[in-house]
This record gives sequence, C-alpha cells and structure tokens, in this order.
Amino acid sequence: MSAVWGPGPVKSRVMSVKDEWIDYNGHLNMAYYNVLFDTAVDEVFEGLGMGSEYAKTRNASFFTAEVHVCYVRELSAGMPVVVTLQLIGFDSKRAHFFQELRHAEEDWLSATSEQMCLHVDMAARKVVPWPDDIVVNLEALATAQAGLPLPERSGRRIEIPKRASS
Repeated sequence: MSAVWGPGPVKSRVMSVKDEWIDYNGHLNMAYYNVLFDTAVDEVFEGLGMGSEYAKTRNASFFTAEVHVCYVRELSAGMPVVVTLQLIGFDSKRAHFFQELRHAEEDWLSATSEQMCLHVDMAARKVVPWPDDIVVNLEALATAQAGLPLPERSGRRIEIPKRASS
C-alpha cells in the first residue's frame, strides 16, 4: 500500500544536526548532508512501497547512480532541519528527484540534492524494470506533483566558464 501524496514536495520528519557531525571548520561536514538527504529519501521510498521490507521480501532495491549536491548555507550543531523531495521524472528503471534541505523553524535553504536512482535486482546486481505496483505508486506521486515547477537548481552542472581570449 502506498502513501497518499499531497500536491507539493514530500516533507520529511524534523531531524537535528548532531554534534559529532560538525567538522574542524565548525559546521556540518559535507558527508552528513548526504545522511540527511538519504534519510529523507528512505522515508519517501517507504511510502512508495520500496523500503526495507521491499528489499527483504522482493530482493530488490534502488541504488544511487548520480547525485549533485549544492551547499547554500552552513548548518551548525543542534539545528532542526527538514528535507523536501520532488519527483522530477521516472522511466521503466530509473527515478530522478530533487531535494531541498531547510532549517525546520526559519525555512532558509541550506542545501539541495539532485539524484538519479536505479531499480536493482539484488540477486543479479543488475538494473531491472520497476514492478507494476511500484510504477503505480510512482505515477501517483508524479500526478500529485504534476503542477510543481522544475526546481531552479535542477539540471545544474559544474563548470568554470571559458575565458575570452585577450
């Protein structure tokens, strides 16, 4: 059974930046941004019917193929945060989604994460099509979010613009 999705991005539970995640620069270490993003992905994918029980009973899961994180504003120990997730698109084997990490009380943007994940047969360790029931759940989320604009930071790439010749 899948979750009932509202018209906006899916919002995670409130999480807190742990003291041990703070690095020698005095802010959240970059690795733990990914912990927060991944925790929120797990919450959404549980609602899509692809949580830990799915992995155990159907011997399938989803793997990250590519991720792009943008760090916008520092987080400090103890700060409450939430992550939103917007499904950008999916096909027979992949899902593309965009996340925002925000301060839970003040709502300012700390970071974004754009990700492509793949559906994997755990026994074969190969990418395989989503089962029909999961496609129905992905379609329900896509339909609920159909009115959302593409996030501003979606599709970014890393580059240093070429300098004009002198």
